[in-house]
Amino acid sequence: MNSFKDSLAFWANIVGTLAAIFGVLQSRSWLVAAGVFIVLGSIIAFGYASRQRALIKSAALKVAGRSIDSLNLATLERHVSRSLVIQQAENTAVIDGESLAISWDCTGYCQAERETAIEFSIDADANVPFAELNCVAYDLKHDPGKRHGIRPILIGADGISKKVAAPFLEPLAAHEPFHVLLECKLPGCMKAGVDYYTASLSFEQERVQRCAVRLTFLHDLPQWLRVYEIRDGSEVTLLKDLRPTRKSAAMCEYEEIADNIPARSARVYVFSRSAPLGGH
Repeated sequence: MNSFKDSLAFWANIVGTLAAIFGVLQSRSWLVAAGVFIVLGSIIAFGYASRQRALIKSAALKVAGRSIDSLNLATLERHVSRSLVIQQAENTAVIDGESLAISWDCTGYCQAERETAIEFSIDADANVPFAELNCVAYDLKHDPGKRHGIRPILIGADGISKKVAAPFLEPLAAHEPFHVLLECKLPGCMKAGVDYYTASLSFEQERVQRCAVRLTFLHDLPQWLRVYEIRDGSEVTLLKDLRPTRKSAAMCEYEEIADNIPARSARVYVFSRSAPLGGH
């Protein structure tokens, strides 16, 4: 057996089976019932232990030899959004020294009878407390001029992987479209040397029609950047070495556009920058 729980479930299964057989032979219905109850309990315990081992294994992700701690934590506390369908998502990240500024621009429609908010994941290699997070959302369908900023609400734990909900200005009805923009600044969360940025999706649908990720580095430019994809929380695949779309002495921009990507997946952008980092 791989663990104490497995061993306990194994012996409970044997005891329960013997008790049930003995009860049948002795025509004692209470003993048969007790034996069946023990067997069912052991099967459930064994299944639970197996699922926990799989979850722990999936939460030990390493990409290019680097532990992706924010995604590991997100895997353990995974929450899939089921009421909204994302059709297009644009993710922008600006990395300036140790600071990171991100935005998510998402369009889609509601597949539930009613929905009041959309959820986003904010992941980084260092924790910026939610109370100190410079984060605002806009319901562009009802507020195209961005006049009414919305403060997102923290869902669950406040750590390096955060789940936040941005309320709509008006609740969505079934099949009603939406267009939401989230902007967030995370100071002091990036490091010199080999580091990474993640863009993750977690929605109860098969595919997202189109997802665009744009990364801009200011002042401290990377020597290289590689793109990895993680599916089902554990399957890591190196997709490509990404080349800059624009580059100057003080700026470097990368862009990746992908169609029909899994709605429960993550892109990990691994890069290397020389120390020291200069925040501007």
